[in-house]
Amino acid sequence: MSNPDPTRHRGIFAPVLTPFYDNLEPDIEAFVAHCKLLLASDVGLAIFGTNSEASSLSFGEKIELIDALIAAGIDPARIMSGTGSCSLKETIALTRHSIDAGVTSVLMLPPFFYKNVSEDGVFAFYSAVVEAVGDRRLGVYLYHIPALSGVPVTPTLIERLRKRYPSTILGVKDSTGDWENTRTLLTLFGNDGFDVFPASEALLLDALALGGAGCISATANLNPAVLSALYRMGPGGAPNALRDAAFAVRRAFQQLPMIPAMKAVKALRTGHRGWKNVRPPLTGLSGVNVEPLVSLLEAAEETTSVPAGALPASAGR
Repeated sequence: MSNPDPTRHRGIFAPVLTPFYDNLEPDIEAFVAHCKLLLASDVGLAIFGTNSEASSLSFGEKIELIDALIAAGIDPARIMSGTGSCSLKETIALTRHSIDAGVTSVLMLPPFFYKNVSEDGVFAFYSAVVEAVGDRRLGVYLYHIPALSGVPVTPTLIERLRKRYPSTILGVKDSTGDWENTRTLLTLFGNDGFDVFPASEALLLDALALGGAGCISATANLNPAVLSALYRMGPGGAPNALRDAAFAVRRAFQQLPMIPAMKAVKALRTGHRGWKNVRPPLTGLSGVNVEPLVSLLEAAEETTSVPAGALPASAGR
């Protein structure tokens, strides 16, 4: 399958948080506003990732959210659509819809319910999606998060897929948090037109030094200007104050259930209480004062000359 001009990505991407009303229906207006805020800081949109609560969203809801972004005038070239699921047909259908909407890059989980499946089986799944979609514009970023999926995207699997679909398999998000794994992927594939994204800003500068494409980080939802500046300045130019501030924010959120914590902070900063809502089986943050997290974010913003409190109350809707 040939794809002479695939959409490739560089920089910082946020696995976009999904806001819900109190009845747990997606708040589309707040979702679009949040996406616009991220883009204003030059942070791309990785919709339907882990931190988006993607596995708690229905197929129809994902379609509706994609269409809402496009209707709002958001550039589809700034979006990666998370289309992987346990259902082959649903993965194919969501991938097709994304491409039809102009979102040609997808971040695709392997099928994750059955564990201890063979590499041949995972290869067959990805191959079936690429063949069934049958669109030269398709660019697939593989999503390696074995701690949650239980199904690894191994270097040998990547090599096989790239050999079969060299213009379609564009990169990988490595969510192991293990620098040695990220370094291995960069060493094997990073100099061969394959985009490697670690999932944490803590690994960003080291990855960039070896040819990494950027990072897809949960905390980019709340710290977009800082991470964008860290990426632009790179391993040789980022001042210690900027690095330390970014890493301090990451460490603080990692000490809490990250999705509820990020949503609680978003609710506090915007004044839109609905941002606190998460879908079961997740539960909202309880008994935790998130004001120190807000203070950390404001201190980090000051290192990039972004005014403290850069998220106005109106930005949440």
